[in-house]
Amino acid sequence: MTAELSPLPAALEGKLVVPGDRRYPLLRSTYTTVANPAGVLLPENTSEVVAALAFAREQGLPLSVRSGGHGLSGRSSNDGGVVVDLSALNRVEVLDRAARLVRVQAGARWAQVAEELAPYGLAISSGDYGNVGVGGLTTGGGIGWLVRQYGLTIDHLRAAEVVLADGTVVRADAEHDPDLLWAVRGAGAGVGIVTAFEIEATELRDVGYAQITVRLDRDGRVLRHWADYLAEAPRELSTLVNLLPDDRSLVASITAVVADGSERRLRRAVEPLLRIGATLDQHAQIVPYSALVPTAHLHANVGQQPTTTTNGLLTAMTDQDAATIAAVMRGPHRPMIQMRSVGGAVNDVPPDATAYAHRRHGTLVVATVFPPGRGAALDAAWQPLAERVDGTYVNFEGRPDKSAFERIYPGATGDRVRRLWHRYDPDGIFRTPWQL
Repeated sequence: MTAELSPLPAALEGKLVVPGDRRYPLLRSTYTTVANPAGVLLPENTSEVVAALAFAREQGLPLSVRSGGHGLSGRSSNDGGVVVDLSALNRVEVLDRAARLVRVQAGARWAQVAEELAPYGLAISSGDYGNVGVGGLTTGGGIGWLVRQYGLTIDHLRAAEVVLADGTVVRADAEHDPDLLWAVRGAGAGVGIVTAFEIEATELRDVGYAQITVRLDRDGRVLRHWADYLAEAPRELSTLVNLLPDDRSLVASITAVVADGSERRLRRAVEPLLRIGATLDQHAQIVPYSALVPTAHLHANVGQQPTTTTNGLLTAMTDQDAATIAAVMRGPHRPMIQMRSVGGAVNDVPPDATAYAHRRHGTLVVATVFPPGRGAALDAAWQPLAERVDGTYVNFEGRPDKSAFERIYPGATGDRVRRLWHRYDPDGIFRTPWQL
C-alpha cells in the first residue's frame, strides 16, 4: 500500500512524481535496485531542495537523496518513502579558467561534465562510466580513470554548497566550516544534501587508451606482475582489470589509461603490461578524455542490473594475495572480480586530511555477485579475501551497515565522521542505512 502524502507547498507545485504518473517508472529505481517510493521530488534549484527536504521530513517516511541514481547499494531510492532527486540540478560552469576552478551541480552526470569541460581543455577524474552521478561519487571519494595522476575527485574539491538537515544552506570551504568540508570529502552522505561542488580540474584534452587481454595462470602470477609494475609505473598510467571466464580458463582484461595525449608516452607506459603474461589481444589509441565517459552512457536507471557488491584494498599484492584472488574466481560462487590501481597521487594526501583515510594502498579489489546469488553467496566467495584486504571504499559497498562503516571509516576517522554526522544531522535522517 502506498503512503498518503500531505499536500505540496506552493514552492514545489508540479515537482512531485507519484505512482501512476507516466514519469514514475523512470524515476522510482536505481541502477541496481527496483524500488517503490511513495513519491519522487524533482527540485530545480537550492531553495527548492530546502523545500523538498522540509516536505519529506514532514511525512515521517524514509528519505533518500539521489543524484545520478547509479549507486550500487540502492539506497538512493526506497520503498514507501520519499526520494529527493537532484537530476535537474545539473549545471556545469567554469568559474575561473586560469585557476581551472569548475562549479558542478550535484545532479549532473560525469558524461555531461566531460562534454562541458572538453572545449576548455579541462577534465576532472571521476567514475569510469558516464551515467554515474556527480553527487554520489564525489561525496564518497572518486576513483576514476586518472586516479594515479590526479588523485581522488575529493582531493581537488575546494568548496561545497550543502543543505543541512534543518534546512540551513551552508557554503563549506577551507575558511568557512572546514569541518563540514572535511566530512563532505568522503563521508558527505551523512551530513546533508550537497547541491554543488567547486572542483579544481586538470589540464587535459586527449588521453592514451589501451585494451589488453592476458591469460590468467592458476596461481595468479599475472596479477602479481601487474600490481608490481603499477607500483613503479609512471603516474599518468591508471588501470582497471576485469577477471573473466574464457572457455575453461580465465583471462585478465586490462583497460589502461594514460593521462597524456602523446603516443610515445602511451607506448612507454603500456609496453610493460604486455610482458606480465601471455597476451591474447591488444589495441591502443589516442582519444579525447570525454570518449571514456561518453554521453552515449546516459540512460534511465530502472533496476536493470541487480547486484550485491563489496570490496577491499591491498597495500602491496603478495603471491598469496594473487593466488587467493585467482582461487576465488575459480570457486563455486564465481563472483565478478575487478581490480583498480590506486596509489600515486592518492597516497600523497595525509590519511587524516579527508574522510577517505585509505592513503597507503596500491590496489582496490571489488567483488560482485548477480542473481540468483545474494549476500550469502557474496560473503562465502569473499571470505578468503576478507582476511587479506584492509579497508573498504564506500562507493563500491552494496550493504551500508555498521560493519561496513568500521571498514570504510576506520579508527580515528570513523570517530570524527560519527561526531560530525551527529552534529550536522542530530536526528539521523541521512544516516539511517548505517544503523549508527
